[in-house]
Amino acid sequence: MTEIRNNWTREEIRAIYNMPVMELIYKAATVHRENNDPSEVQVCTLLSVKTGGCPEDCAYCPQAARYHTDVEVHKLMPVEEVIASAQEAKANGSTRFCMGAAWREVRNNRDFDNVLEMVKGVNALGLEVCATMGMLSPEQAQKMKEAGLSAYNHNLDTSEENYASIITTRTYDDRINTLENVRNAGIHVCSGGIIGMGETVEDRVGMLHTLSTLPQHPESVPVNALVPVEGTPLEDQPKVDIWDMVRMIATARIIMPKARVRLSAGRVRMTHEEQALCFMAGANSIFAGDKLLTTPNNAVNEDQVLFGKLNLRPLESFKEEKHTSVVC
Repeated sequence: MTEIRNNWTREEIRAIYNMPVMELIYKAATVHRENNDPSEVQVCTLLSVKTGGCPEDCAYCPQAARYHTDVEVHKLMPVEEVIASAQEAKANGSTRFCMGAAWREVRNNRDFDNVLEMVKGVNALGLEVCATMGMLSPEQAQKMKEAGLSAYNHNLDTSEENYASIITTRTYDDRINTLENVRNAGIHVCSGGIIGMGETVEDRVGMLHTLSTLPQHPESVPVNALVPVEGTPLEDQPKVDIWDMVRMIATARIIMPKARVRLSAGRVRMTHEEQALCFMAGANSIFAGDKLLTTPNNAVNEDQVLFGKLNLRPLESFKEEKHTSVVC
């Protein structure tokens, strides 16, 4: 079995990322099979429960209030509507339901109370529950854990060195602190980043280095390809080359063997063959449904066709808990 390491060096990660691509895919596929069932893919649904009007300046995000995009601002959805969406997601084969709110940080108010009710309601359906709502305090993380939250997403986005060119309204340490608060509360950490924002290979290596040297590897590592949105500072960025995605996924798989490496934003622009390459390189999680917050995503029936072609099946919810429980 592959050794789980938290002491990777940038030099080691750079060497892996820059391997000949066929050798890299082979190595990643081998590590994947040693640590995971390659025929299982976690299927997640992501719903924007509060859209737009965010005070931050993330250069890629159409939900930032300061940019002129087509995103309409919507207040927090009613709890009942969120639960109904979760029921539909479960019926369509999803085992994790993720709720996103365009906040800089979670505040202790009625909205947070309603979020806790959403978490309880989705958890009661037998789904894993994930949230991504900005910065989170230790006390808030604990309350979300008690409500039944399975995972919390807070992406690093890019390397620490490149961070200020993408976001100025919060610091890299703010990101790391939120991950620490989530981990200390016993919630799974979901954290990855975005490529195609004008970063260098060294920035990609730096981001993967930070993730792989956390006290525990993130349970989920989303690898996003930028979907440029008109009105944002990154609207003119070219499409990410598929081999860059394959290199990111393969490198993440090798250095974080048991993480669920999620083929996330940008998948809608990939052919079935390109997605198959990513699964071969170690991706074992996707988002399903027509939208990822505010950007287009692959339709559920299209993914069912893809899974049929590749003989993939959805990962059952709470698999680790079910298979590691001890009867006394």
